[in-house]
Amino acid sequence: MDGKAMGQAGEVARRWSIDIAMLVAIGLLMGFLGPFASERLPFVGRYAYWMICMVGGGLIGVVADDLLRRRMAKTWPRVALVSVLMTPPVSLLVLATEHFLIGGPFGWRSYARLLWQVWPILLAVLVVRTLAWRRLPGRIETRTVIAPPLPEAEAAFRQRLSAKRRGARLIAIEAHDHYLKVHTDAGEELITLRFADALQELARAHGWRVHRSWWVAADAVEGVRWRRGAGEVRLVGGLMTPVSRTYASTLKEAGWF
Repeated sequence: MDGKAMGQAGEVARRWSIDIAMLVAIGLLMGFLGPFASERLPFVGRYAYWMICMVGGGLIGVVADDLLRRRMAKTWPRVALVSVLMTPPVSLLVLATEHFLIGGPFGWRSYARLLWQVWPILLAVLVVRTLAWRRLPGRIETRTVIAPPLPEAEAAFRQRLSAKRRGARLIAIEAHDHYLKVHTDAGEELITLRFADALQELARAHGWRVHRSWWVAADAVEGVRWRRGAGEVRLVGGLMTPVSRTYASTLKEAGWF
């Protein structure tokens, strides 16, 4: 199995682990609350009943949702449709669990009654799962190798720095009104210069503008994270800079995500 396949398998295992953990948590909560007169059951039987129903029924809904996602991209209409389609088989699971675990009746009348009880619970579980996945970090982080900058490409800009930092490694430039904060591996320094003029002097240097007030040196980038339309760059020394949607394409073309 190559690295890409192993990565995909790991992501699938991660998603299943999180889904099962969420369903187990919901099952434990339902066992504690004891709705639909289940509080009358013995302690162990009550929790066993809800764990089977919530984990088993929830996994049926999860599989259906994942399969339908390929044909139906819109989230909430798909969740509503899955909850309706999965109610009959999940109700059958609940009916069988009641019959074999606590000796409940196994017939059409009981089945019809369960349909109206199972559907809102199944819908609620799918909604909770969808909201949970939206809040979980969905980040992309990659790394690429950048050639060192040419000395002459930064020469004009470096002349503006103090002797202590003129030969230091350039990490990033941050705009502050009419001043620039220059980040180097020898510390920070404020200089009087417009951001636009600094960008012009560094036009041939290995670096990118990643935000309206940030420029970063390419060889100083250690990682890029992108989430929900915004991102951040991790630079050497632990410095973090924002990435705006406007300049994200530059990093994308460089292979960072």
